[in-house]
Amino acid sequence: MSVLAAIAVLAVLILVHEFGHFIAARSQGIHVNRFSLGFGPVLWKYQGPETEYAIRAFPLGGFVGFPDDDPDTEIPPNDPNLLRNRPILDRAIVISAGVIANLIFAYMLLVAQVSLIGIGQASQPGVLIQQLAPEVSDVASKAGLQAGDVILAANQQQFGKSLQGIDTLRDIIKSNPNQSVQLEIARGDKKLSVNVIPEDKPNGGSIGVGLAPNGKVERRTISNPIQALSVGATEFQRIVTMTFKGFGQLITNFGETASQVAGPVKIVEMGANIAKNDTGSLLFFGALISINLAIINILPLPALDGGQLAFLLIEGLRGKPLPNRIQEGVMQTGLVLLLGLGIFLIVKETTQLTTQLEWVQKLFQ
Repeated sequence: MSVLAAIAVLAVLILVHEFGHFIAARSQGIHVNRFSLGFGPVLWKYQGPETEYAIRAFPLGGFVGFPDDDPDTEIPPNDPNLLRNRPILDRAIVISAGVIANLIFAYMLLVAQVSLIGIGQASQPGVLIQQLAPEVSDVASKAGLQAGDVILAANQQQFGKSLQGIDTLRDIIKSNPNQSVQLEIARGDKKLSVNVIPEDKPNGGSIGVGLAPNGKVERRTISNPIQALSVGATEFQRIVTMTFKGFGQLITNFGETASQVAGPVKIVEMGANIAKNDTGSLLFFGALISINLAIINILPLPALDGGQLAFLLIEGLRGKPLPNRIQEGVMQTGLVLLLGLGIFLIVKETTQLTTQLEWVQKLFQ
């Protein structure tokens, strides 16, 4: 059931994305002849007055079809309500609407998370130093830090019970390589001031410690609607920033981070683990994936929404679109590369998952 829950979350996010394209087109009177959730064989379909609605066998995808290039359409090629005959702004709205829908939906999920289920926070303020890692770096031990110390502040920035304090502390350490960082430490009943100089690493400063929340992690719901909207916005901003940083690291440190790229199987596995161990975090998982889906789609890559927006930008600058053969060649090349990457990730992750299952089975033989 946990796997089905994860697949359902992904299917809903894809449905939201495609519905964004669909509603943006229909609200402008643009012809839409297909709305499909999934790829592959059709499991169910309904023919409306103009649009065919379908559910297909593989739910991890979807598309909105336009009759512009349909040879069987009865709509004349000069119809002003064909997508290709609309002004650039109208087409840009349709193309970007899927990304906008995913971002709005992610924000709504986060507001629902903090209102209905709550957000995690530590039972005590500060960030706990769970362990030192001298085999990686002895910076912490040289500065006098010990496992069990609680960091109350860094460079005069206080850490409360929020779990974001861990990310904030990491950012301070990473952004100050070879520079002194002042830490306020609680060690038992004593409070100490410690200066530590993070070691310069490829991903930023590091002091070689394992960090954790201070005390038990508890959920706190927010009943005030205005406060829930504000906290949801803060979480939304944090996830967007974190996602962009992740893409930045992927570009600048491709060799080290490429292996961490997750495909559909890995994402479903992650979602299944969340659904099994912490159902309350499914809304957060959905928001996280929805934001990632939006940011990936807006990248100026062929076969993605960002690639189509790039073509529109070129058309606006040139005063006329690129020749169809060039656009089709670029889009087809991009589609083949994306499909190849998707198939590679699916095969790799399925193989890894199968190996893990076989290893677990051997433990119980």
